[in-house]
Amino acid sequence: MQEITIGVVSISDRASQGIYQDEGIPHLKAWLTKAIRNPIRFHECLIADEQPLIEQTLKDLVDNEHCDLILTTGGTGPTKRDVTPDATLAVADKEMPGFGEQMRQVSLHFVPTAILSRQVGVIRKETLIVNLPGRPRAIEETLAGVKDEAGNILVQGIFAAIPYCLDLIGAGYVEVNEAVTSAFRPKKK
Repeated sequence: MQEITIGVVSISDRASQGIYQDEGIPHLKAWLTKAIRNPIRFHECLIADEQPLIEQTLKDLVDNEHCDLILTTGGTGPTKRDVTPDATLAVADKEMPGFGEQMRQVSLHFVPTAILSRQVGVIRKETLIVNLPGRPRAIEETLAGVKDEAGNILVQGIFAAIPYCLDLIGAGYVEVNEAVTSAFRPKKK
């Protein structure tokens, strides 16, 4: 199996200053390691809520580290310091609005304030960049979706579309662990 390169970026003033322990990166890495069967090379970045720094970090992960996928966590709300979506859009070649729409759809099952989220998904070169929520539980819910007590999917998580999106943009081929998540790919004719 092909190795996949994934950038995980936690954006938090306080965590980057050591005021509290970052939970975003460890949670993202743990979920991705369970969900993806490929070997994964991670590039981790814990940075402050500064738009130029976020932009430079994303550019570096795409242009120099050649990440197939970048997932950010934090900085997607409406406050003045929440600039992750702005930085992400600034470095984008194309916006993928369905990712933000679906993330808010998933989150609305848990909190009415999901409509305050400004999460986006974009493509830069051959890399998909997606802004996830900041809380570990919300990260997993957004990726995996909403399930009922029997484990049936009520609202599809965004990860179901990520492997096929990566196929379409020329990034690495991701094989998923079906026990953790599903991935939609059209049937070959």
